[in-house]
Amino acid sequence: MKHIIEGKPGEDRSQNTAAVSVRLIEVDADSAGQRLDNFLMRHLKGVPKTHVYRIIRSGEVRINKGRVSAETRVQDGDTVRIPPVRISEKVAEKAERPAPAKEFPALLDDEHILAIDKPAGVAVHGGSGVSFGVIEQLRQARPEAKFLELAHRLDRETSGILLVAKKRSALTHLQDQFRERETGKTYLALVQGAWPGNKKVIDLPLHKYLQADGERRVRVTTADDPDGMRSVTLVKVRQLFEARPLQGLPAMSLLEVTIKTGRTHQIRVHLASQGHAIVGDDKYGDFDLNRRVQKHGLKRMFLHAWRLQFNHPASGERVELRAELPPELADFVR
Repeated sequence: MKHIIEGKPGEDRSQNTAAVSVRLIEVDADSAGQRLDNFLMRHLKGVPKTHVYRIIRSGEVRINKGRVSAETRVQDGDTVRIPPVRISEKVAEKAERPAPAKEFPALLDDEHILAIDKPAGVAVHGGSGVSFGVIEQLRQARPEAKFLELAHRLDRETSGILLVAKKRSALTHLQDQFRERETGKTYLALVQGAWPGNKKVIDLPLHKYLQADGERRVRVTTADDPDGMRSVTLVKVRQLFEARPLQGLPAMSLLEVTIKTGRTHQIRVHLASQGHAIVGDDKYGDFDLNRRVQKHGLKRMFLHAWRLQFNHPASGERVELRAELPPELADFVR
């Protein structure tokens, strides 16, 4: 039997798809100012982006009965017409199996923002082979919340502070701060070798590319690379650990790493480019060392979002949050 979401009586059910009827959605204050394409993607879960843009261009999507473009900003009180959209049964079935509800340790929780201490191994959102992430689990755990959106990202393998906005105004305020580099983001990273104390700044452009298998990777490039993006990382040595030959472990350095730009895999690639890869990094690290540290209890990448500074989106006050090392990292450097 075909699965129909809000289907109209008499609709064609011969296709292996599910359909929805025309919907009229009134924009609330939390969604005001959002681009139409992003607004639709939130209401049309599982519908390909290409189809979303197609129904906008065709005029099937309307605001207050008028034709609009993808860049149009919806406003409080607008009525948005969303036409019937077919989705595959696989997507419909997935929608019926939502992410499991889960809360995460909260560092700050008020009416504007939620700051959590994300564990390693959990994606921040679904996609790219991951059916759900932190944001989907939070939405299930907080069904009364009208608005929950990620203000920034963390790699799946990285633990630490993650900000979630509870209002659209808070989201745009925080995103502006990240974009304008008004935030302070400092990570703790354990790297192989003794980091030279006079090496405090890495200012090298980064280039994103895809491997043959479709995996995303990043490499240091030259200043004249048109696809290179300037990336700046500040490094401070917190502690040096001597080599432990009897255990087969080299010297290591625990670093405080502050990023002035937020590029994909920036810290991992910058540190590895200096010959001091992050211990446990399965993309840019020393794979032989990774196997050895696993025998001593370190089974993940040693990168943790430790400190975050930002201006509160409502009060404007400077906030500083800290998330201490989780046990699996703290135990390894005791």
